[in-house]
Amino acid sequence: MTPPPSRRRALLGMAGLAGLAALSGPAAFRTLAAARGLATRTRAGLAFGTTVALTAAGPDPAALDAGLADGFAAMRAVEAAGSLFRTDSALSRLNREGRLDAPPADLVTMLRFALDLAERTDGAFDPTVQPLWPVWADFSARGERPDPSALRDALARIGWRRVALTPERIVLEPGTALTLNALIQGHAADRVMAALRAQGIADAFVDTGEFGAIGAHPDGAPWQLGIADPRRPEALSAVIAPFSGFAATSGDYGMSFSPDRADHHIFDPATGRSPRGLASVTVTAGTGLVADGLSTACMVLGSEGGGRLVAGWPGCTVRFTGKT
Repeated sequence: MTPPPSRRRALLGMAGLAGLAALSGPAAFRTLAAARGLATRTRAGLAFGTTVALTAAGPDPAALDAGLADGFAAMRAVEAAGSLFRTDSALSRLNREGRLDAPPADLVTMLRFALDLAERTDGAFDPTVQPLWPVWADFSARGERPDPSALRDALARIGWRRVALTPERIVLEPGTALTLNALIQGHAADRVMAALRAQGIADAFVDTGEFGAIGAHPDGAPWQLGIADPRRPEALSAVIAPFSGFAATSGDYGMSFSPDRADHHIFDPATGRSPRGLASVTVTAGTGLVADGLSTACMVLGSEGGGRLVAGWPGCTVRFTGKT
């Protein structure tokens, strides 16, 4: 079962020092760029069950157009590989059939990282938690929490060692199902950024549901990223300034099964229930894949265990927001 769309993210966040001028509209954005002899392009659309947007600036409009087209093509390839919002994706076929020969490279990359992170976290991060989704969705639809027997049945089918991965094929043990929703938007940000760089674009801001930035804002100032307050969606809890590289946020507010957010879309693979200690986690990293995976793992591990995990990844930072 595919979870409904959720915006598991930091708040919209591209801005230079000019009073968040980039958010004032396309005309102001183009004016700032033109003053520095740059053209700008912005393209928005739908992917991964949410809205996405790419913005780039540079001296060559043709390169910008090509870069954004290539960026969206990269996102479509990632969706085709690992999106549970698409019944025809390679991952959806794998879950139905239990085996996939000649898996696409994007799926192999995401799953290899997922299994490595599962081992590194002793299973606190686990891509095989997908069987918990229908359990929680069905009970929640009746206004109930899953009973212990339903959770036991789902947990019996969870465990990252139930997955056999090689570049040639992926095989799941019977009853196992995968989700890469905790990684796919971060990986997409990596692929999009690579496509932009391949066109020679040096200044860009990428929003695939997680964020990436290179270069500078069109006014020449560093990019900034505003992080949403998990309890006040229109407010900021922090601003990352300057912002470059990649950032991902996991929180209890993206999709909740209970009004108090005690039960939400992030599951502890050991219990089948949601971790209770944190409202949100934001991780910055050198790749979107790492940022996305670590933010989810930290929600399960809590601030102490999550802090130790992130400390072991060079160049990463983490921000925790507790429950209120």
